[in-house]
Amino acid sequence: MRHKVADIDGPVHYLDFGGSGSTMLLVHGLAGSALNWMAVGPSLARSHRVLALDLAGFGETPLFGRSATVGAHASLVHDFIARVAAEPVVFAGNSMGGHIGVLEAAAHPESVRSLVLVDPAIPGAHVSRPEPLMLGAMAALSVPGLAETLVDRRSRELGPEGLVRQALALVCADPSRVDPAVVEAHVRLTRERMQLGRQNTRAFVQASRSIGLRMANPRFWARVAAVTAPTLVVHGSLDRLIPVSASRELVRRRPDWQLEVLDGVGHVPMMETPDLFLDALTSWSPYRIATAAAAS
Repeated sequence: MRHKVADIDGPVHYLDFGGSGSTMLLVHGLAGSALNWMAVGPSLARSHRVLALDLAGFGETPLFGRSATVGAHASLVHDFIARVAAEPVVFAGNSMGGHIGVLEAAAHPESVRSLVLVDPAIPGAHVSRPEPLMLGAMAALSVPGLAETLVDRRSRELGPEGLVRQALALVCADPSRVDPAVVEAHVRLTRERMQLGRQNTRAFVQASRSIGLRMANPRFWARVAAVTAPTLVVHGSLDRLIPVSASRELVRRRPDWQLEVLDGVGHVPMMETPDLFLDALTSWSPYRIATAAAAS
């Protein structure tokens, strides 16, 4: 796993897991980073060239005067595919990253060989009883300036390790299943990001508001209808952020897409249960066919 930086209207940090064959691009979700994929990247690199980028304002990619809206992230990802991958990709996106994957595959079908949506953030994905932490966050986001203040205060109170532990408790059904090395890598990154001040907060708040608006916009379904790439949807049955019913509705609208529900798993299967995630991916027919073709 090598750290690299590309210049796309400013620095864009990404992890290169090596490998050969067709390029696989891994895109994290809201408040995530390329490190979210470190438990599965090496295995995926056995059959693909694997890259995982940090979106603007997340991970080790600074805002650098750029926007952190979903639309801006989608543009950055498209440019990354064109300039760094330099070929059509197998696009795997988690949560907001999955939303971006649909946008890319719909608008630029020539850029996406196949699409893997992992607990994707999509319209109509409403939890019947939201987590108290999520209710507070949604309320704060509606008040200008309040979200930034509260996020900064929470960061100071919890510290790097506390922030990571709290995040894992929210996105995992069983946080103890996450590899300690993965946890420690996230703590180190969080410690570094806390030194950057308010740019982190601005990116998080801007992206949160943007994905919230997009998830309330039914026009997204036209993008879903426009996707021509073979698509696999993987969803944890115990996801508290995006309920599995959202992905069931997704494949109801696109019956040609395949849904794999991982029992007892939360919002980030590639972190919590990497083996189950890899099994779901590698047993998917389009993935097997593409891998065999690349090896021949």
